[in-house]
Amino acid sequence: MIAVDGLTKRYGSTAAVSDLSFRLRRGVVTGFLGPNGAGKTTTMRLILGLDHPSAGTVTIDGRPHHQSPAPMHEVGALLEARAVHGGRSARNHLLCLAQTNRIPASRVDEVLGMVGLADVGRKRSKGFSLGMSQRLGIAAALLGDPELLMFDEPVNGLDPEGILWIRTLMKSLAAEGRTVFVSSHLMSEMENTADSLIVIGRGRLIADCSMAEFIARGTGQAVLVRTPQPDGLARAVTAAGGTVSPAGQGGPEIEVRGLPPARIGDLALASAIALHHLAPARASLEEAFMELTADSVEYHAGVPAGSGPGGRGTEA
Repeated sequence: MIAVDGLTKRYGSTAAVSDLSFRLRRGVVTGFLGPNGAGKTTTMRLILGLDHPSAGTVTIDGRPHHQSPAPMHEVGALLEARAVHGGRSARNHLLCLAQTNRIPASRVDEVLGMVGLADVGRKRSKGFSLGMSQRLGIAAALLGDPELLMFDEPVNGLDPEGILWIRTLMKSLAAEGRTVFVSSHLMSEMENTADSLIVIGRGRLIADCSMAEFIARGTGQAVLVRTPQPDGLARAVTAAGGTVSPAGQGGPEIEVRGLPPARIGDLALASAIALHHLAPARASLEEAFMELTADSVEYHAGVPAGSGPGGRGTEA
């Protein structure tokens, strides 16, 4: 198990990570989310011992990673896919890692086959596309058959088949009882892959919970209602202390907040209003993430003005 306790990393007066604490469990895929500049990559580097914390500790099965007698057997990590000597072939790159970590050469060919690079294993990596480089980085992470896998943006450059492959791989690794920790900005993919989430903003913990719990927190207890009498229901809901907003493109579907579904049904019955649909609304991970991290976004893009057809557009 990974135990992060009071982790802090400062660069001068700037705190990239601030008093961060969480646990990673075996047998689940844990997603690691946060806006740009939130401190995700710094946290991963601190876990791996590539940076030294200003305060706090990180232990893997009770000890710092740098004290492990066989680090690649304990942790496999993909942080930067292009961090490979371009003049080496994929096989030679992996063979060097294997030899320095007492891993048999047979494992090199095994992982090349696992990631789909068996046919190009003897080609120089400088000619690899980003997707192929990602696969090579994943092969390196798998080389020591580790108990903990850490991936930073693993689907970058992968085509749809490759994305499905890495999603299936991560789930299968977790099903074997391994710990899988993955950072990504692709919310739809993370929603399909992760079981639990660690969410940070400006280096601080925002959430440490299951995927379902995080999404539920982002919905604000919204209830989706479809009725041929939306105005009448809106008046009844407002009088009872709830709030109403249009759902989708408007029309007979509305979104109610502040009242449970049963109460809304009772109000409709008392007002003789027909209901065609009444159910809690489920936000997507992206919607929940945008809502719950709104105060932690460090970089805001300007919105072009007059950028429609024929408009020249200016920075707002």
